[in-house]
Amino acid sequence: MTLKANLNLPTEAIQATAGRQSPIQSKERSGQSAQIGAAAKASKAKRNKRPTLQRDRGAKKEHAGSIASKSVKAQRRVRNGHNRLVLKRTATSSVFRFQINACCPHTRARVGSFQTPHGEVITPRFMPVGTLGTVKGITTTQLAETGAQMVLSNTYHLHLQPGEEIVAEAGGLHRFMSWDGPILTDSGGFQVFSLAGINRIDDHGVDFRNPRDGSKIQLTPERVIKIQMALGADVAMAFDQCPPYPATESEVETSCRRTHAWLERCVNTHQRSDQALFGIVQGGCFPHLREQSAKVVNSFDLPGIAIGGVSVGEPVEEMHRIVRQVPPLLPEDRPRYLMGIGTVREMAIAVANGIDLFDCVLPTRLGRHGTALVGGERWNLRNARFRRDHTPLDASCSCEACRKHSRAYLNHLIRNEELLGLTLLSLHNITHLIRFTTAMRQAIQEGCFSEDFAPWQQDSPAHHTW
Repeated sequence: MTLKANLNLPTEAIQATAGRQSPIQSKERSGQSAQIGAAAKASKAKRNKRPTLQRDRGAKKEHAGSIASKSVKAQRRVRNGHNRLVLKRTATSSVFRFQINACCPHTRARVGSFQTPHGEVITPRFMPVGTLGTVKGITTTQLAETGAQMVLSNTYHLHLQPGEEIVAEAGGLHRFMSWDGPILTDSGGFQVFSLAGINRIDDHGVDFRNPRDGSKIQLTPERVIKIQMALGADVAMAFDQCPPYPATESEVETSCRRTHAWLERCVNTHQRSDQALFGIVQGGCFPHLREQSAKVVNSFDLPGIAIGGVSVGEPVEEMHRIVRQVPPLLPEDRPRYLMGIGTVREMAIAVANGIDLFDCVLPTRLGRHGTALVGGERWNLRNARFRRDHTPLDASCSCEACRKHSRAYLNHLIRNEELLGLTLLSLHNITHLIRFTTAMRQAIQEGCFSEDFAPWQQDSPAHHTW
């Protein structure tokens, strides 16, 4: 009987069957046994001398979808009368680490280091937005010169065009857009808010009308996570429902419940150990709902947490109150990301309350409309006052626009709607916001940071950081 015919037998029986030999086989093999044994010993000794790099390479070939046992805990939860297996991730892993390197003695501000597969992100840090895999009008080489470390792209828009399959074929979003640094992909949750006129929301997910061709698109937490895994960004955001402003307490409570249920489904679907999943705290302008949301999101023990639902039309005082309330409710040892904020005053207040990461389309949107950020102000370069001004846009700035061109030349470009002018102003504005977060970091380290941080002012104790 052959070994193949004994596949249903116990292991011992298979071994016994496989070990049966004819007299001729026994005689032939006995003469070879000494040679085989010696060769086996030599081979084993040789293997033992191989560097551990060989084994490490084998470990790296493990499918990206597998979840390392050290970084994932399985626990039973009973929700709505049903047992569910929920994957709960630890705060750190061999791939993602967040370390606090300095703290402000006067505020909650801190300097941190977030390690990702594509490099380190030093916080506090502003992240430029490249919605469709490009920061509008700027090459990745130019983007790197601004000091950018992590950039943001959008799952919803990349799903529409070119599609995650094409990005995956290219080797992932990093190779597709030729950016070697870290990337964060937004889940499309903001589009649930901003495209409310062409979508329908229920507990299962969101049905959209494709703005390009009118076709139906359904996004669920599971599908959003699968798209982001295919894109391959370093950080993926959970799918959430961002409530509008104004909204009733009941409406915001419903969006929170849905956001938390979707987060659980995102966690259960996410399977890339080389991609961090961030949860999002919602709750609108209701402090008790913000507190409840923070507790729920904290319970999933994710590598980072974002604060969403700000800058959606609420009064700036409400935004400041949220920024002061929520960070103390979040773990100290995780990066905190305030979504959609990119003004210097709001970033300073947020950093003073323990926020680490920011993103906003503001710098490139302003640049495309001929506006520059200078010393905490917004300058319209179309204005006649710049026509004969041959000084640099900002003498303290090292960006290409300020280093090589005058205000008069930029005025000329903007007035004639030259693409170069829009690119130069976008470069300057991004550089300005990254300079600002870099200056905050230095001021925190040197103990001269404050909530009203304005280092461009001559009398500022942190003027030297600018």
